[in-house]
Parts: sequence; structure tokens; C-alpha cells
Amino acid sequence: MRSNPIHLNSRRLGLIISFGMAAVVMIYLSYALPRLLPGDFVTAMYSSSQVTLTAEQEAELRAYYTETPGFGRYLLRLARLDWGYSYAFLTPVSELFFSALPWTLLLLGSANILSMFIGFVTGVEAAWRRGGSIEKGMVGGMTVLEGIPEICSGVILLVVFALHLQWFPAAGADTAYAEISVMARLANIGHHLVLPLATLVLAYFPGNFLLARNSMIMVIGAPFITTAKAKGLPPRRIRYAHASRNALLPLVTRFGLRLAFMITGALVVEKIYSYPGLGTLLINAIQARDLPVIQAVVLFSSLIVLAVILCLEYIYPIIDPRIEYAH
Repeated sequence: MRSNPIHLNSRRLGLIISFGMAAVVMIYLSYALPRLLPGDFVTAMYSSSQVTLTAEQEAELRAYYTETPGFGRYLLRLARLDWGYSYAFLTPVSELFFSALPWTLLLLGSANILSMFIGFVTGVEAAWRRGGSIEKGMVGGMTVLEGIPEICSGVILLVVFALHLQWFPAAGADTAYAEISVMARLANIGHHLVLPLATLVLAYFPGNFLLARNSMIMVIGAPFITTAKAKGLPPRRIRYAHASRNALLPLVTRFGLRLAFMITGALVVEKIYSYPGLGTLLINAIQARDLPVIQAVVLFSSLIVLAVILCLEYIYPIIDPRIEYAH
């Protein structure tokens, strides 16, 4: 029995209102929480420098950089898409943010899509052939890999392939000031991307494999799979057209949450390889107590979490219509 359209519309409206209220809370937290950090920009910039400030100069600078505009003015600036100026770089925050965002999207997007595809296919195949020596070995190997932190695998790949073998660059996302063609630059970017991408794929792939395998095992014994086999359908069609679609939902959830937490997810890897993404930008801003930059990155990361979760609410019924009918 199909759900009442009026009930579905009211539920969706209530969902949007709830997420809108959560967004307002996130905006306030992005305004208030960075100001609770110990220290300030003046201390961070001048405490270890060779510049000596008089007491009056230090007081004036501290009064200027710790001035609180008020939450109302903060909202007005956001409405005008005015994120302010970076204290450390004397550059509009939006310029710093949007120069770092594409690198994070490239790294995290590639890692998530690649690890999800490989993990899903291998997980489905392993579940279909469960009980064999290869499947048992893969489960054991993936369990071990799942316990290795990104910082460990990242340092190992950096030392072996960048510093020892020198096959790949040790830092950066592109060769600075290189006058090369478009295709050569794309190849150069891909060359710099290999190690951080491999680090994240090694971190994400085991979990995707285990999740896809376990979800697939729960589906294989379902009556509709037995019916499909009785009809004489090819095993490949049964695996991917019938069984795997029902096992896809947990993997989509994991994929969405990985994207939602893309700043914190890539923070360690970006720092290891000095990759110029949002994670590196956030670390540098925290070290310098650059409040406008911290506020922008924290706000974006908070809102992207809400946006991804809201999108998942509409994607779930497409993958499995029973979810919408259940409401």
C-alpha cells in the first residue's frame, strides 16, 4: 500500500524545517566556538618572531583583532557572502577558501568513489563465494587494514615511494610556477595526487568491502533470491540486478558521511603530504588563531554535513522504495 502523498509532503516539509533550524544552530556555533580558543592572533604571530612590540602596540593590536562584531552583524555579512579578511594572509577569506576547496574535492571525491566502487564489487563477489579460502583471506586482510590509521599508512607510503624510491612527489598538489601545457599539468596534478589518494583508498576500502560483504550475506538468503535462482536467471544478474541493490543502502550511507566529514577526513593526509586543501587551511588558521578563516571552514563543514544527510533522506527511497512506504 502506497503512502499518503499529503503525509509524505508534510513529512518532507517538517524535515526541511528541522534541518533549517539545525543550520541556524550551526551558524551560531561557527560564530561562537572559534572565539573560545585559547590565545589570540597577536600572541600567535608575534610571540616567536623577532619583532618586539611595546605594551601600547600590543594592546592596540589585541583590541583590533579581538573585536567582536556581534552575531547580528555576522549574519548580515554571511547574507552578503562577505566572509571577511584573513588576519594572517590579508586576503579575503572567500578567496582562500575557494582556492583550497577544489583540491579537497578532488582528493576526497576520488578516494571515496574509487574505494566505494572497488569495495562494493569485491564485497559482493566475496559474499557470493563465501566460505572459500580466498574469501576468508580477504576478510582477514581487510580486517587488519581497517585497523591501520591513516597517519601510519601515509608515513609509510611517503617514506618508501617519495623519499626512498622517489617515484612520486613528497609534497604539494602541483609543481609551482611550471610553464607547461594543459595536458602536462593534468598529468602533473595526477602525479602529485597518487600518494595521498592511495593513503585514503587504503583507509576507506577495507570498511567498504566488509560492509558490502556483510550486507550482501544478509540479502543472499532472502526468498526473492531463491525465486530468482529458480527462474534460471544468470548468477551475475542475480548478484548485481537483484541482491546487490538491496545491499547498497549501508554503503551509500557510509559514502555520504565520508563526504560530509571531508574536511576532518582528509586533515591528517593533507598535513602529511602538505596538500593545499581545506584541512591544511584549517590547521594553519588554528595555529595562527585566524578567526575569520576558522569560522568559514567550520561553518562550511557543519552545513555540508546537514546537506548530505538531507540528500540521503531523499536518495534512500530511490534505492529502496520500501523506506518511503514504511513512513
